[in-house]
Amino acid sequence: MDFKFDIIIDYAPYFWEGTLLTIGLSIAGILLGTILGLFIGLGKIIRNKWLAFPFTCYVTFFRGTPLLVQILLVHFGVVPLFLGETNGIVAGVIALTLNAAGYIAEIFRAGIQSLDKGQMEAARSLGMNYFQAMRYVIVPQAFKRMIPPLGNEFVVLIKDSSLLSVVATPEIMYWGRMMTGQYARVWEPYLTAAFIYLFLTLTLTILLNQLEKRLKTE
Repeated sequence: MDFKFDIIIDYAPYFWEGTLLTIGLSIAGILLGTILGLFIGLGKIIRNKWLAFPFTCYVTFFRGTPLLVQILLVHFGVVPLFLGETNGIVAGVIALTLNAAGYIAEIFRAGIQSLDKGQMEAARSLGMNYFQAMRYVIVPQAFKRMIPPLGNEFVVLIKDSSLLSVVATPEIMYWGRMMTGQYARVWEPYLTAAFIYLFLTLTLTILLNQLEKRLKTE
């Protein structure tokens, strides 16, 4: 196999830009998805089934349909509806956020329900209402248990962001495809993209493991 490093060097600036965009999209998706997922997760555990039903439908839809389909719906349907024209980066942030929220909602739900019911009863006995008990007692305790699955979701989101290349979002995989088209080569662009994703996910995994260890010692 004739592996050409010179074309990788030529495309290095583009891969760098794509890596920065991938990181930015992933961070935006996980942060916004966490906020949205928290509210959806809390909505799912409401005792009133009718009030919880819309939140359950949300989770069912975004966990049960492919992310690629969601990206195409957002890119060609949702974004033009509000902006008048489509935008790959905006569509990417929205699609990753909505998808991540569906999974993070389940993480929050499971984490909250894993706590002993006595925690809520103790908080209410101190005069807190339901929302105060959730904010100051339940969610902070449950959050430590959520770190591993939240970290896994972030890792998955980084890899899934590669699907945004189909709507011309200039992230890592987009430039890999451009490089393939320009040089009619396969190994160099796709192996380069693979190693960049591997570096990002391994680095994040190490950081999350360190964070988990620190939380266990506190």
